[in-house]
Amino acid sequence: MAYQVLARKYRPQRFADVAGQDHVTVTLMNALTQQRIAHGYIFSGHRGIGKTTIARILAMALNCRNAIGSELRPTAEPCEVCESCTEIRAGNAVDVIEIDAATNRGIDEIRELRDAARYRPARDKYKIYILDEAHQITDAAFNALLKTLEEPPDHIVFMMATTQPEDIPQTVRSRCQHFSFHAVKLVDILGELRGIAEREDVDADEAALALLAEAGDGSMRDALSIMDQAIASAPVEDGRPRLDAAQIRELMGSVPNAVFEKILEAVDANNSAEVITVANQLLDAGNSPAQLARQCVRYLRNCVIAKIAGIGVDGAGADGAAGELLQISADEQRRAARSASLFGEEELTRFLQVMLRTFDELGYRQEQRFHFELGLLKLVHLRRLLPVEEVLSQFPVAGAGQARGKAVTTAPSVARSVVSAPVVPVSTKPAFSPFETDKGRKRFEGGESVSPTPVATVPVKAAPVKVPETGSVAVAEPSAVAAPSFVPELSAVAEPSFVAVAAEMLGMGSAVAVLEPEPPVEEQDSDLQPSPTYSALASASTSSSEQPAEEFQRVATEALYKAKGQDSAGDALSDAEWTISGNELRVQTEKSKTMLPIVVNAEAEKIVRAALRDAGAGALKLVLLPGTATSTEKKPRAAKSGSAQAKALEHPVVQQAQRLFHAEVRTVIDLRDDD
Repeated sequence: MAYQVLARKYRPQRFADVAGQDHVTVTLMNALTQQRIAHGYIFSGHRGIGKTTIARILAMALNCRNAIGSELRPTAEPCEVCESCTEIRAGNAVDVIEIDAATNRGIDEIRELRDAARYRPARDKYKIYILDEAHQITDAAFNALLKTLEEPPDHIVFMMATTQPEDIPQTVRSRCQHFSFHAVKLVDILGELRGIAEREDVDADEAALALLAEAGDGSMRDALSIMDQAIASAPVEDGRPRLDAAQIRELMGSVPNAVFEKILEAVDANNSAEVITVANQLLDAGNSPAQLARQCVRYLRNCVIAKIAGIGVDGAGADGAAGELLQISADEQRRAARSASLFGEEELTRFLQVMLRTFDELGYRQEQRFHFELGLLKLVHLRRLLPVEEVLSQFPVAGAGQARGKAVTTAPSVARSVVSAPVVPVSTKPAFSPFETDKGRKRFEGGESVSPTPVATVPVKAAPVKVPETGSVAVAEPSAVAAPSFVPELSAVAEPSFVAVAAEMLGMGSAVAVLEPEPPVEEQDSDLQPSPTYSALASASTSSSEQPAEEFQRVATEALYKAKGQDSAGDALSDAEWTISGNELRVQTEKSKTMLPIVVNAEAEKIVRAALRDAGAGALKLVLLPGTATSTEKKPRAAKSGSAQAKALEHPVVQQAQRLFHAEVRTVIDLRDDD
């Protein structure tokens, strides 16, 4: 008899022999026991996990001549001894037709199948059609089979096996019972390989069997095929083939994971030379860069899972869910845990992302070796980079660590206290904060803005000063203030006394701070506090540009009306309620949360922000709020510039009537001729 490969020789003939598919076998056996037989089944899942095998076993169970519960067939399993079972197992049964759907995929073949299905089986109880690779059937052929699937004769059972169930039309899937097969677990494959090695009289150590099981990648057939090949190439000792891990790795063209453990140790040591040396040895030995990248990706994935699952370097914690996620041997679990202990979860995730991109690029690159080496070097470089969060955390944040003045006064009529201190030598260390430009921007009346140049920090020494007339003492806590290299027109933004103080500070070399007595207010959020850098200058510049919220509303709506295609946004903001709260300009609109971003789109918001900056509201944060269920009464909409309503509102008679009657103009009808 000709040699039969292991995958066919040890093909399961009973439901109990199928490994890793208990959820399918138990359901089918219960259905057979209860005589709840469907007319259509779809078996889908990974390759080589038993889809066609279970279809054949189900066909044997359906056509078995011995009744369930009899002496020869106590359970729903086929008896395997009757004529029907032996013929189906041999593949020559008349009433069980197995069709390769990849070849017979057209509408003509399906029409022939449909016509033949009308006739009763020749001998057995059911006429069974097994369609392998069913996703290859064309849509037209599936449509021709729909009516037969929906209302088949009592003697017909369809079984479709596929690896791509999503390619089968939904109309077909809804007419069949769908069973989704699982990938076979590593322990199940390992147990099957161990039993087959004993029956085949093969010496194999656990490391070799574990390597074969891992190479199967969840497919029992793949693992048996590789084992068959390994036995053929194995050395024979005392008449028995002997399998070892080194021989199997050489056969598969893979390298031991100890190599990648060594590479990650070199990455941890920031040793680029060691990484390139190991990569050079692997490539010079004839290993494919694509295969090495694939193995490196798998090893890094195992390291990430070991880190997340908290597996110790001694393998502790590898039970339960961690073992399910890591379908590798115990030795490889400990190896992955050792490598994972060198890095953080974020670093391992970045490593995996880099190697995945490298593996994808190797498919269409000419010099695969160079790109593989570059991918390994990137792992070393990633350890030299600081996370963005860590870099940004070193910059000064607006509102944090403010220097607050403490004043103890004896009379409430004190208007301000001036504290001066000698100048300390200026530090030459520049400010690298990317937010310094925005933080130092000041806006003055007239819409002009001054962009500051890079500044240096000047430590201010605390000095108590006696204030004339009142005897109050003001104390300024030590802080670092910015010394700007420009002198704006202070006469337009501050009182003469403040101009004198600022001129003395900037011109005569004295560090001066102005403290205004503040009424007691509730403690605000620290994120809303002003910057400690020149708080007096900032308060003076912003207080001079304070305007009512209605003025900001008018400026914003006029800008939208002037812009092309932004009338809807202008109407929405004209009807809104504008208020100033702290450093926020709140706009309570009447639009819902869904409609607000549609009406006031990004372009409209950009126009509004530009108009507010020109109006001196650059320091205020614009906040657009959607309307609530209990909306308030509508305000009169602001008139468009140049419209009839605007001209009517400018007329002195209309203005006088508004003052006399406290009225508002809601509607203006333009009766003028168009010409």
